[in-house]
Parts: sequence; structure tokens; C-alpha cells
Amino acid sequence: MQTETVKKGRERTAQEKISDILKKKMTFSFEVFPPKNDKPIEPLLQTLEKLYQYEPDFISCTFGAGGKNVGRNEEVLRAIVDSGHNAMAHYTCIGQDEEDILHTVENFQKIGIRNMLALRGDFPEGWTGTQGAFAHADRLMQFIKRKFPSMTLSGACYVEGHIQARSLDADIAHLRSKQDNGAEFLTTQLNYDIDAYRRFIDRIRKAGITIPVIVGVMPVLYKDGVIRMTLSNGCSIPAPLSRIIGKYGDKPEEFKKAGKEYTVNMIYQYMNEGIDGLHLYSLNKYRDLAEIIEEAGIRGTF
Repeated sequence: MQTETVKKGRERTAQEKISDILKKKMTFSFEVFPPKNDKPIEPLLQTLEKLYQYEPDFISCTFGAGGKNVGRNEEVLRAIVDSGHNAMAHYTCIGQDEEDILHTVENFQKIGIRNMLALRGDFPEGWTGTQGAFAHADRLMQFIKRKFPSMTLSGACYVEGHIQARSLDADIAHLRSKQDNGAEFLTTQLNYDIDAYRRFIDRIRKAGITIPVIVGVMPVLYKDGVIRMTLSNGCSIPAPLSRIIGKYGDKPEEFKKAGKEYTVNMIYQYMNEGIDGLHLYSLNKYRDLAEIIEEAGIRGTF
């Protein structure tokens, strides 16, 4: 009842620039992904209703490779904005020509979106390039900033380097280009190694990258998911997490319990590093995420 009261009491508010929020405090946010075209949207809308209780500073929504899911992406973004909450649209340049980009960003603006995470995106199977107007995210950002100067842009960053980068040095050089071409803050992708994060922050600051860095946290819930995602992203599995996998790998419920504790501790460690923002990858789930948030004590429900 309280959630419904809050919802009914809200009016559609102007979207706030995340770059402005970052000047005032550490942001707290979630990421969701749109359902496939043949799947109902109601389960995600119900999850969003639960997530709204934690008063996030924004909620981001991913964008399908090649724009295949752009309609559902916009549908989810519209629902977030209509609820009175701040939204950040993901956008990839995979398979997108300049006309596609203009059309999509114009639609984002019509919805009321003022924040975008501009990405190159992962190549679909068999692709060797973006097959679009731009090969990299920095040029996409440059184009969007020129055409839509009021749009606030974020760039993705990889604490241990993008898996396709020649080196971490090369990846950091690309980050500098993202900053120089319009990125106002960065958002880290999958990472479980706090020491790697410390080294990364030190290196990017020495490289002249001064914009805020929001830390993305992927909850540790399923052994196979952790292994699959770290391998596909070229990420380390630190010793404490490796021990959890070794000890509870064949005991799903015990693994999840230990994984949640690991995630809570990881959040504490990140916050003690003085991070600019905390961005939780929800995987479109609520219950497990809620337990992590409330155990960490960083947000409470109404």
C-alpha cells in the first residue's frame, strides 16, 4: 500500500542529469534489461516497482545489439520516466548508421531521457566490426554531443581492460578519448577484484581522466554465472571468491548465501574507496538483490 501511495503521489518529473547528481553525492542506481520481443513486459514492470522503493538516483536499461530490441528498450525507459524516476538509456553503435542514431536519440529525448551510456557494443556472432557509422564509442559520443549537446553521456570502462583491447594501457587511452569526446562520467563493467579497481583508478587519474567513475556491481548468486561471465569478460576471480566456488560450488543454496555475503562485503570495500557511485546489476530480479541491499544497510524500504 505504501508503494502504491508513493507511486500515486508522484508526478512525471523532469529528468535530472546524472552528472549534476554526482557533484552532490555518491549515486545509487540499478541496471535492468528489456524482455525479448516475444516475452511479456509485466514481470519487469513488477520488478521495477520493487526497485523504486529504494529511491535510486537513476535506473539504466540496456540496448540490444544491432538495435534489435530498441522498441522494448524505449518501452522500459518510458515506464521508468512515467513513474517519476530518473532513467539512463544504453545505446550501442552496432549496425547503426547516422540516420538510425539520430532517430533513436530523438526518440529518447521525446520520452524525456537526458542521460545515455554510449557504447560500441559486443559484436554479434560472425561480425568483425560494427557495420555501422562508427567503429568505437568515442566517435559515437562525439556525434551525439554535436547533434544533441544537452544529452549527458557516460562511457563504459573495464577495470582490468576490455577483453579485445591490446593492453590495459591501450584501453585507458581509449577512455581518455571518451572523456575528450563528451563522456561526463564512466561506469565500470563486471569486476570482482577490489585491488584491480584501486590500480585502475590510480592509472586513469595519472592518465588525465578526471571524470567521476560509477562502480558497477554484479551480485554473486550462481556459480556457473560467475564463471561464465568472468571468462567471457576476461575478469579475474579473486582468491576469496575462488574459495567460495571451491567450497560451495556443488551446493547452490549455500553458494548463494556465501555469494550474497561476498557481495555485501564488496560493496563496503568499494564505498570505503570513496567511489562516486554504486550501480547494481539487477538481472531483472528483486528478492536476492533486496536482501543484499538491506543487509548492506545502504538503503531501506519505506
